[in-house]
Amino acid sequence: MSNITLTAGIRQNLLSLQNTSAELTTTQEHLATGKKVNTAFDNPTSYFTSQSLNNRASDLSSLLDSIGQAQQTLDAANNGLTSLTSLLEQALSTAQQAQQTTPTAPAVTTGSVALTTPTEAAGNLLVNVGASTYTVAITASESLSSIESAINGTSGLGSSGAVTASDDGSGHLVLTGNTNTTAFTVVANAESAALGVTTSATASNAVAPVSATRTTLQGNYNSILTQINQLAGDSSYNGVNLLAGDNLQVLFNENGTSSLNIQGVNFDSTGLGLATISGTGFLDNNNITTTETAINAAITAVRAQTETFGTNSSTISTRQTFEQNMINTLQTGASNLVLADQNQESANLLTEQTQQQLEISALSIANQANQSVLKLFP
Repeated sequence: MSNITLTAGIRQNLLSLQNTSAELTTTQEHLATGKKVNTAFDNPTSYFTSQSLNNRASDLSSLLDSIGQAQQTLDAANNGLTSLTSLLEQALSTAQQAQQTTPTAPAVTTGSVALTTPTEAAGNLLVNVGASTYTVAITASESLSSIESAINGTSGLGSSGAVTASDDGSGHLVLTGNTNTTAFTVVANAESAALGVTTSATASNAVAPVSATRTTLQGNYNSILTQINQLAGDSSYNGVNLLAGDNLQVLFNENGTSSLNIQGVNFDSTGLGLATISGTGFLDNNNITTTETAINAAITAVRAQTETFGTNSSTISTRQTFEQNMINTLQTGASNLVLADQNQESANLLTEQTQQQLEISALSIANQANQSVLKLFP
């Protein structure tokens, strides 16, 4: 090819045709890929800037998936809190039902001390109530009514205390327990012997009240606590249980400088301050009242935690919307740097095709000028 000599006109037309073909190829690539910048050679600044924006958008898209999983973890915890509130309300209702049920008291058991005569020598009558011993001083020639008054007036033993003294109308001293859980003993000593104790020196009134209904409600209450423990343990999502003490960190940007730390809680029965009722606990109104107070405190704690998790959920939802909008902004900016204008490229293609045809025609005319020389030779 180096031995072929082209005229200036042909060479100029050929060069123009080559340039137009190159431009046509570029335009066709723009239309085929939809981009005006396909490699760093096209426009280094736009190419690498666009790539950086797309990379960040990709990183945020990955974070958006993690944020969505965190939202599901919170939803699982919120479902658990809602159900815990329902169980706690059931427990409170059970305790209140027990409180409204009156236990059946056993028959009152009394002790009796027989006096042969109300005029005995001075001395001390000893009465044990539980772990306490009470001393009743008796003077010489004291009447039966005086002895009754002395017993009833003894602090902790008298009518305001554990035992009340009376007589049976036949000259016998009768000691009666004031409550159905009182146990008392007349101590055998010189004075009780002098008073002529003819019956057993021990009188018991310590039989506890009974209530089949309260016993059943106590069992129901303990069963609810078991359900609370199981429900708290089942409130996990993807291995994270915010009701079993697990914590959760949610990242909001690609370098980890923006995040939300969600603190978990221990909301089994122990964590909520509730304990299993053992023995005959529900037969005591004071125990039931204490239990009701603990349940109300647990309900308050669950509701407060529900509000906290709700705030965290709202924050995550806000960040999800923000991340989605940011990804759209980054992708749009990246596209603006490299995407081709289809209308402009189409117009360029049409122009370049027309120009190519004209240049081919011009090249043909130039060749015809050279061919006319051949006519000089027959």
